Amino acid sequence: MRAHRLIPALLAATALFTSVATPGATPATTTVILKTSLGDIRIALETERAPITAQNFLTYVDSGRFDGATFYRAIRSRDGSEGLVQGGLQNDNRRSFPPIAHESTVDTGLSHVDGAVSMARQKPGSARAEFFIIVGKQVTYDGVPDGGDPGFAVFGRVVSGMPVVRKIMRQPRSNEARNPSMKGEMLAEPVKILGATRAPVP
Repeated sequence: MRAHRLIPALLAATALFTSVATPGATPATTTVILKTSLGDIRIALETERAPITAQNFLTYVDSGRFDGATFYRAIRSRDGSEGLVQGGLQNDNRRSFPPIAHESTVDTGLSHVDGAVSMARQKPGSARAEFFIIVGKQVTYDGVPDGGDPGFAVFGRVVSGMPVVRKIMRQPRSNEARNPSMKGEMLAEPVKILGATRAPVP
């Protein structure tokens, strides 16, 4: 999927911290379960490599703010093999916490590969509750080093439930949208997030 098709679409949605992992150790993660009307999606949040963004997501989970939220948008390539689904509170400021600092993939070392979970935003530092899940490989969303485009902030990955994500991506879309740039991308019937919880620790 071409970058010029997807990047402007995401821009319409909407404390510096350096994490140093122990050499050879697997970076710490926290798993969250999104229970949707189409099935469960398990996400490993990168609490070590993207601590600001991962903790922001956990704040919404722990406070119950994502209970009753939706996946409301889907962008897909012509052959349906790649794209993304977007969820959250649809910019409901009454239910959203303050925006967070941007954690570029240049700094975290993460990337927009299949199953990556990233924050939607308008400008860097404006992300709040809207997030998206990548289907396929969309590295054009990654940050560019040396002062280039900061990209979007990856903060997790789907570890179980990608068939559910792809099913959401294939849902019928409406020709209507409040924002003209999203026309043809909004789901005709948003997929409800019935609940969001931390997975039990083994």
